[in-house]
Amino acid sequence: MRCLLNSIKAPSFCTLASPLLHSPLSQPTQTIQNPNPFSTLINDFTKFCYQRDLPRAINAMNSLQNHRIRADSVTYWELIKCIIQNKAIQQGKLVHQHLFSDGFEPKSFLINNLMNMYVKFGLMEEARQLFDKMSERNVVSWTTMISAYTNLNCGEEALRLFFIMNREGVSPNMFTYSSILRACDGLRTLQQIHCSIIERGLESDVFVRSALIDIYAKWGDLDNGFRVFSEMVTGDLIVWNSIIGAFAQNGNGDGALNLFKSMRRAGFGANQGTLTSVLRACTGLVLLEFGRQLHVQVMKFGRDLILDNALLDTYCKCGSVEDANLAFERMPERDVISWSTMIAGLAQNGRSREALELFESMKACGSKPNYITMVGVLFACSHAGLVEDGWYYFRSMKKLYGIQPEREHYGCMVDLLGRAGMLEEVVKFIHEMECKPDLIIWRALLGACRVHRNVNLAAYAAKKIIELEPHDTGSHILLSNTYSYSCRWQDAEKVRKAMTEKGIRKEPGCSWIELERKIHVFILGDKSHPQTDSINKELNRLICRIVEVGYVPDTNFVLHDLETEQKEDSLRYHSEKLAIAFGVLNSSREKPVRIMKNLRICGDCHTFAKLVAKVENRNIVIRDPIRFHHFKDGVCSCADYW
Repeated sequence: MRCLLNSIKAPSFCTLASPLLHSPLSQPTQTIQNPNPFSTLINDFTKFCYQRDLPRAINAMNSLQNHRIRADSVTYWELIKCIIQNKAIQQGKLVHQHLFSDGFEPKSFLINNLMNMYVKFGLMEEARQLFDKMSERNVVSWTTMISAYTNLNCGEEALRLFFIMNREGVSPNMFTYSSILRACDGLRTLQQIHCSIIERGLESDVFVRSALIDIYAKWGDLDNGFRVFSEMVTGDLIVWNSIIGAFAQNGNGDGALNLFKSMRRAGFGANQGTLTSVLRACTGLVLLEFGRQLHVQVMKFGRDLILDNALLDTYCKCGSVEDANLAFERMPERDVISWSTMIAGLAQNGRSREALELFESMKACGSKPNYITMVGVLFACSHAGLVEDGWYYFRSMKKLYGIQPEREHYGCMVDLLGRAGMLEEVVKFIHEMECKPDLIIWRALLGACRVHRNVNLAAYAAKKIIELEPHDTGSHILLSNTYSYSCRWQDAEKVRKAMTEKGIRKEPGCSWIELERKIHVFILGDKSHPQTDSINKELNRLICRIVEVGYVPDTNFVLHDLETEQKEDSLRYHSEKLAIAFGVLNSSREKPVRIMKNLRICGDCHTFAKLVAKVENRNIVIRDPIRFHHFKDGVCSCADYW
């Protein structure tokens, strides 16, 4: 008896663990020494699948098919993973055919994996056919399809499936909600799904909470986003990152930085996601010194391309071209975002020729420009009056790079031609555009009309803007300013009266400066700053000094019909002049005076800054909503072309 037991071969692991083993042709075992004549085939198939040997695994699978047998589900899962890794679409379809041969339907586990394979290959029709034919759909099946449609920006179909899933009694899980939240088409749908999350008791899940914050931020509802964050029982870095990113994304830089400080006080260390969001907040607030402090933390993570790009963007948009150049040169890896960021940064800081040279270097390195790159290139041309270059790059976009010009590119060309005073060409260009002119196009034309004081064309452009957006503040203000520059005071007054009737209010001019980690804000006529008296005294001293070298207040930039003395007094206390006086008074001569503005700098303040930089031997940097002005030795980086 012992000899007989010793002669029995142990069945393979695959045979014991094969719930899907199926052989219609198999016969009753005739000898006890060979209970399954196909075990060798199955063992070989299993070995090749786990070894990721795709050709041999497919051959072994064909042998199984010839004998009409199957291995276990886990082995097929390993094969499908190997197929996805190798992007082997045809082999994936062979596995599909094998599993469904002879009228057999594999379990949901395998069908879900096949669906996921098709989704990753971008074959949504094949995935949907599998899904529709499933006799049993579980939460994984539904979530796979919902996530796929969400990732394809087919939010309507994702939401439709989600609601059908609920009607069929399948309970969504944390992964379903994380996916469907991204498909929300508005706050009403979002709030419905939020209620469903609470009903299912999943509101405390880290990923669901994070997704809720992200989507509330997407729809601009920071209050509800912060409420979700505040309900967090235990802290988690993922949720902290979501709320910091939400505030940064919605332009609330102060809120993002305060949350970052709270996070650090709570004992959390920053990771790449945290630093990327905080750098975005610094960029929005133009906090160069804080950005430099974050640079030290960025270096702790080694070389991370996303972080490097965020840091590069911060330096460019904070007006420190030197820091940006250094960061760019030290990048071990650059992608199209890196090149585009640096090109746009040079252009915004008045270095248009350098921007175009860098674009040529980018092409020489084999990096292909994209939509954003060409916006930066055309911006460089428009802000330096490079009309011929602009036309060349615009015409070559589609021909050389396969980039279809869109509204931002057309807007740059309108701006380029308009700044150059080619207003007739601008109108012709707009009428020949392949897309319908939008606010960007008409605003660019209106801005050019203001510069060149073409009142009639300005009125036409403003009319087009108001047709598209009746309560657009900028168009009313630009039209009023154009009338004022031309001394058409009655027309300017009519525009201002119309603004009052529509409830449109002009945003007051505001300038701010960062000093010793504090932000100092200045508004025309505001006397709330604790150093007001000292600032006014310093401002008067600076005016006296520049008058000696030829400064005469340019009262053309006073937009009201006032007496000459009143006009000069109005110009004296513009917010950027107050900020410059504060900066000169409170910072060392070696450091540039860096000022941010919410409105375009006026011509008189531009002249003031140039002359102060000269007589005080200071570097002054002013960023308005469009670009940077670097003043040094009585010259501006914009070459007085803005």
